[in-house]
Amino acid sequence: MSDLLDPFGLFRDAAYGAERLGRSLIGQERIRLAVTGLSRAGKTVFLTSLLANLLAAGRGLNTLDALGKAAGGRLHAVRVAPPGNEALPRFDVAGHLAALAADPPAWPPRTEDLSTLELVLEVRRQTDPVGLVSGVLGQRTVTLELLDYPGEWLLDLPMLRQDYAAWSAETLARLRRGPRAGIAAEFLAFIEALPAGMPAEESTVRRGAALYRDVLRACRDRLGFRFLQPGRLLNPGPRGETPLLWFFPLPGGAAGPLGRLLADRHAAYIAAQRAEFFEPYFRRFERQAVLVDVLGALHAGPEAFADTAEALAAIADALRYGGGWMDWLTGVGVQRVAFVATKADHVPERQRHALEALLGSLTGGPAQRAGAAGVSSSVHSMAAIRCTEDDVATLEGRPVAAVRGVLLESGKPAKVYPGDIPLKPPGPDYWAHGFFEMPEFQPPRFDAAGGHGVPHLGLDAVLAALIGDAL
Repeated sequence: MSDLLDPFGLFRDAAYGAERLGRSLIGQERIRLAVTGLSRAGKTVFLTSLLANLLAAGRGLNTLDALGKAAGGRLHAVRVAPPGNEALPRFDVAGHLAALAADPPAWPPRTEDLSTLELVLEVRRQTDPVGLVSGVLGQRTVTLELLDYPGEWLLDLPMLRQDYAAWSAETLARLRRGPRAGIAAEFLAFIEALPAGMPAEESTVRRGAALYRDVLRACRDRLGFRFLQPGRLLNPGPRGETPLLWFFPLPGGAAGPLGRLLADRHAAYIAAQRAEFFEPYFRRFERQAVLVDVLGALHAGPEAFADTAEALAAIADALRYGGGWMDWLTGVGVQRVAFVATKADHVPERQRHALEALLGSLTGGPAQRAGAAGVSSSVHSMAAIRCTEDDVATLEGRPVAAVRGVLLESGKPAKVYPGDIPLKPPGPDYWAHGFFEMPEFQPPRFDAAGGHGVPHLGLDAVLAALIGDAL
């Protein structure tokens, strides 16, 4: 539903915009940072490192050099805001840091539900040329609100604009294409064998939903694909699977009793996602980080890489960027967006510029739309937690740039030459002759309290681009 058709949403946005303005006038700004990304892009690791390093920076440690420079050295202290009356779980930063401090260290578990946390940043006020303190006397506070959620749910955003017939046609077209077709063969045979006017029998619905869920799981786990809908069918959250998830795409859309039942379930699912996820958490945020596992997609092959690019484009179309008259009127809308290629420590330094260039090629359309709307956009490569060092390996008798780390599976140190990263989406020659290796590395072990911050690569530049202006 658009804002023009939802006056109550417009009023809520206007009230929120007025609240933001009032907070700013008294030196108590609030920033909502949406950390979005496809599943396994590293959102939880990003938030864990962000929290640990900001808290350390608030104690005077130089853990975020670029952010400190962007803030002009005015960041004075950082603390976790006490819990209020939130209905969401708190982001378990202590638990995630404990996993990283274990022997051997382990990556934090995958996100299974929504969680949130707020940091309060105390910032010294700027002084004017004659030494007077500008604005209201005293320090400013900036409350940074953060959100973590399962990455699978993000792919539901494009569904908000589709009815059941359109979603079915688009989804089935993807399933019949490339390697998906082999994995989806049993499901496709099942729906094609259903007679016209099939009754709305629950046993048929359950059978089709189970087959479709198995297809989505296999596409994710065996092919490395990410454009898989609905997201809650892959990760239903703590409530588990409910009848709301028992639907699947059908040729002909909502024709016949079975089609009408599936269309009703699809509509109910969209309404629930809008009310429980999109409206409360994605309607109003000022800053946005979009994390992309470009290296994982490159490693998985041409089909997975193309799937990631398609998913990224669909998400960018579904997310709004500010600058329109409605955003001007209500005072809401995205002001800054950073597109971030994660796991940059898996390639040596000389390859990281290529990684940024490749992501820039993939996000050229979204970045242009953001810029046209007056939104500041940037592209980065980053490792939220750095687990390798640059090194030199020997390949066919010649030295090549490599990375050195501890392999997650064996626990043994190894040098890895990952291969070359193309500057733009690769063509057939790359896939035919090129190769890209991407093993999983063990995270470094450090203090469970995270008192000295977390080693990273480029996190400070990402934060400087996203929130440096507000400090």
